[in-house]
Amino acid sequence: MSTSVKSRILIVDDEPEITAILSDLFSDQHYCMTAGSAEEALERLLTSEYELVISDITMPGMSGLDMIPQVKSMAPNTVVVMISGMQTVESAIGALRLGAFDYVMKPFDLRQVEAVVKRALEHQELIVAKERYEGHLEELVEQRTAELDDALNSLEDAYRSTLKALTAALETRDLETHGHSERVVTYSLRLGREYGLDGQRIKALEFGSLLHDIGKIGVPDSILRKPAKLTDQEWVLMREHPSHGQQILRGIHFLEGAARVVAQHHEKWDGSGYPLGLRGEDIDLCARIFSVADAFDAMTSNRVYRKGKSYEAAAQELNEWAGKQFDPKVVEAFHRVPKGDWEELHAQSLLKKEENIEVHRMIQMLESQLEAVVS
Repeated sequence: MSTSVKSRILIVDDEPEITAILSDLFSDQHYCMTAGSAEEALERLLTSEYELVISDITMPGMSGLDMIPQVKSMAPNTVVVMISGMQTVESAIGALRLGAFDYVMKPFDLRQVEAVVKRALEHQELIVAKERYEGHLEELVEQRTAELDDALNSLEDAYRSTLKALTAALETRDLETHGHSERVVTYSLRLGREYGLDGQRIKALEFGSLLHDIGKIGVPDSILRKPAKLTDQEWVLMREHPSHGQQILRGIHFLEGAARVVAQHHEKWDGSGYPLGLRGEDIDLCARIFSVADAFDAMTSNRVYRKGKSYEAAAQELNEWAGKQFDPKVVEAFHRVPKGDWEELHAQSLLKKEENIEVHRMIQMLESQLEAVVS
């Protein structure tokens, strides 16, 4: 969606260099105003309307996170995009929970910022369109319903992209399993469709698989990256990560189903898992499906200390643990998927990993160029 009318953007950052870069980037197509603090930004909102606020999180005085609820209260139709140098999952999820549309990490790729701003302004147009729709319900219902469906799909895609980026950033703490989350998402979705999950559960399985290890952000690097065997006390701390993950996602409505996968992905069919020792069908179905997909990925992936198992060996091991670690019906669904499908998904994951490495290299190069400009 696009408009010939220039949108009004308020850029908030205590670093003049950042506001100057962003203002120059968007001033040809939009009206850009700047503010050096959250307090100044709120004063501007009292006298002017803005379609979009782009704000840093960490600033002297009021933080960008504290500003979000006040912006949403003063200007409900204004969309907020946060930028920050704090590359943490908590800050991103905190911003989304408070009502931000999206989140960009510093140092940022200018093309990424342009794409996020484009999506945000399109979403803002749809918010205004929704208001008109509600005022003229009878004559606009069919047209506006389609637009609202597109808006929801667009927002879900934006969340999906943001969560993938956050998961990739988290996995940099554990290079050995880099790319594991995206692979296990692919395997889980194929297995979930074979099992017969409906659309709502498929989404819960997708986001739950992607975020299953998000709780490891609460595990110290000294434990997470320890090359030697963990002590009993270290295992106690490691096994808390499903509960940490559930707590991080608590209160985010669209991730309710995913939070159950995160909380229960280490539970076992026979009750010997953790953290709650759930048994059988007391374990969330999506978590039981994820468990099989996760084990298959772990067994067939190469590690520094061993080569991945063949499909046949991995499939046999799943059989051996059906009824103990795994739901037998899920293992049956695994075997209904042709071997060729699993091999194709594995090959695609390897190709995607190579593409991601190249993209990561290009991003690092662009970030270096941006740092040179700023400095």
